[in-house]
Amino acid sequence: MSAKPVNEIILAVPSKGRLEEQSCKVFADAGLAIERPGGARSYQGNIAGHPDIVVRFLSAGEIARELVRGNLDMGITGTDLIHEASQNGAEKVNIARALGFGQADVVIAVPGVWLDVSTMSDLSDVAADFSSRHGRWLRVATKYVNLTRRFFAAHGIAEYKIVQSLGATEAAPASGAADLIVDITSTGSTLRANGLRVLEDGVILKSEASLVVSHNRQFGEQQQVLLERVLAAFAN
Repeated sequence: MSAKPVNEIILAVPSKGRLEEQSCKVFADAGLAIERPGGARSYQGNIAGHPDIVVRFLSAGEIARELVRGNLDMGITGTDLIHEASQNGAEKVNIARALGFGQADVVIAVPGVWLDVSTMSDLSDVAADFSSRHGRWLRVATKYVNLTRRFFAAHGIAEYKIVQSLGATEAAPASGAADLIVDITSTGSTLRANGLRVLEDGVILKSEASLVVSHNRQFGEQQQVLLERVLAAFAN
């Protein structure tokens, strides 16, 4: 992203769907109404009365990555995406305020017919002898590669292969593309509909949409004042 004047901050909000609507609503409720003059196809916006706040409309995943990299000052994204963005993504940002929407859990779900697998310890036992029984490692379908690797490592599980999911992750076991999944869920209904269940200790992370500030930005005095003003509006 291009350099910006030192008296401006760049704020990013999700570019489409329910997340965009809810993000714009919480800003409006805080007295900072976001405008999108170019319409839904435009990726630039502003806040009425605040020409020093530059608004960008990006995907939630891109917002998380750019906050961690220090290319944005502030943004709304899911905490799951911040943790997934890099090995230590959460250390490179300040999750300033949870916003009360977009709640979902990142979970490990196995086929319901795996009656003897209820915990991560059980899964570790299965992974250890899966290769000798089936001639291959367990396959885990997920879009959350970094979170999966960290969580599995914490439980001492190394005998698995990640299958990166490009579509409906919950369909992977039924289609034969994977043996289990790591995915997000809010009610669990989609998992159950696909014959899956969450392990008893298989919640990797509880996530929700949050207002996040980058630690990787060098803020000038005017920028810091502006950031604090925006954060204060959400505290009221």
